[in-house]
Amino acid sequence: MKTKRNPRVDAYIAKAAEFARPILRKVRELVHEACPEVEEEIKWSFPFFVHHGILCSVAAFKAHCTLGFWHQGMKRVLGAGGDKPGAMGHFGRITRREDLPDDATLRRYIREAAKLNESGVPARPAKMPKKELPPPKDLAAALKKHPQAAKTFAEFSMTHRREYVEWITEAKQEETRQKRLRTAVEWLTVGKSRHWKYQRS
Repeated sequence: MKTKRNPRVDAYIAKAAEFARPILRKVRELVHEACPEVEEEIKWSFPFFVHHGILCSVAAFKAHCTLGFWHQGMKRVLGAGGDKPGAMGHFGRITRREDLPDDATLRRYIREAAKLNESGVPARPAKMPKKELPPPKDLAAALKKHPQAAKTFAEFSMTHRREYVEWITEAKQEETRQKRLRTAVEWLTVGKSRHWKYQRS
């Protein structure tokens, strides 16, 4: 059966650095061999291979390539061999074809990724809802001195309150923190959210 190739992926490979082209071609070839129904897409400027969801992706940079599987269950399949540091993806910085797993192993990984996608198990764990962050002592003290600001803060949604708390607590310098505290009180007094500048009127 003839596999479906995306011209945009052809163009991506053609524009990649010379060292990267054989790596990208080899991965592409093995993906189509192991999963003949796979489709190709360009997402976030990189080639993605899709079969019942994202299967895996490759990317070429100036001095290395990367290969990463998408489904969370692949961590178990890959084991220690799929957790190399130094780059995004599962196999670290790939600078030559020999840095990839051998063909049989990579085909097995691809087939396992396809099975996981076909299983219907979510590819990514569900995000846990964010919890309420209590205001730090200095913000709480400032709000006590400014009743209108305190009223606005109390009436805001948890998301808006959290944005103010994170903004203040993430300040690296004390001077920056104090400036943000003053600004927060000023904005809250007139009913403004942390990101009011970007909200539609």
